[in-house]
Amino acid sequence: MTISMETDSQALGSLLGPQTIRCALFDGIRRLQAAAIDSARLDAEVLICHTLRVEKSQLYVSLDEPLELSARHRFGDFLVRRLHREPIAYITGCQEFWSLDFLITPDVLIPRPETERLVEITLQCARAVDCDLPLRILDIGTGSGAIGVSLAKELPRAQVLATDVSPAALKIARHNAARHQVADRVQLRTSNLFDSIRGREFDLIVSNPPYVESREFAALAPEVSQWEPRTALDGGRDGLDFYRRIVAEGSHHLLPGGALIMEIGATMARETAEVLEGAGNYEPPRVYQDYARKDRVIVAHAILPKFA
Repeated sequence: MTISMETDSQALGSLLGPQTIRCALFDGIRRLQAAAIDSARLDAEVLICHTLRVEKSQLYVSLDEPLELSARHRFGDFLVRRLHREPIAYITGCQEFWSLDFLITPDVLIPRPETERLVEITLQCARAVDCDLPLRILDIGTGSGAIGVSLAKELPRAQVLATDVSPAALKIARHNAARHQVADRVQLRTSNLFDSIRGREFDLIVSNPPYVESREFAALAPEVSQWEPRTALDGGRDGLDFYRRIVAEGSHHLLPGGALIMEIGATMARETAEVLEGAGNYEPPRVYQDYARKDRVIVAHAILPKFA
């Protein structure tokens, strides 16, 4: 479906003439359905709520109220953007993750619900650490900061170092750390993986690295392939490029017995386990499934030193 942003916005503005919120909502649903957008109803609801700056519960008690001209044009503009397959999170500028609202822009990957399992498993590992000192966590490739900020919210004594190669992403992460009042415990640093990390000082290293195989990128949904940053998704020829680098260097920055915790693709458990086992610096890894019963998280502890 080919759409001109300006002309289509004008057309939608005129077609969404004087009408109620109900009419505008259902007109939006029809247009999104015609473009074969599976989540048409939900998307239209989110966009009209964003237009009116109301919660969904408020929307359904005001459906028969008139929609003002300025609101009709805003809603029309949002629909055009969605018809271009721009993700909802980029249109609204926010995404809920771990029951927290995060600022989201096209500079960062949109946090997925399945990544909450990574946070959950990391919290389990954190609570198993036997140490009186504040927990030290390294979040590699933080993007929006969703993982590191969520961990800091849940672990009031933890200190998080969150890194990313993208200064633009770190700007978003900094905003999110401040929004959720953990900026004093979430340090942000520009780094290509471990390039700016020195010393062995972390109890936990957590990462959701890029793991899409390069050849599969074009087959992804247009919301992903055309809009989200490829650098946050493309894991190289076999999807394992970043796992190899993180595994090889991670053990040099973990305290003895510390854990490396990574999100994995649903079909990558065997391959990532082999990378960890081949490194020789980790205990046998354990794989955790998400709530759709798909492999989602792999955890490996650094081998404790042996004393004579």
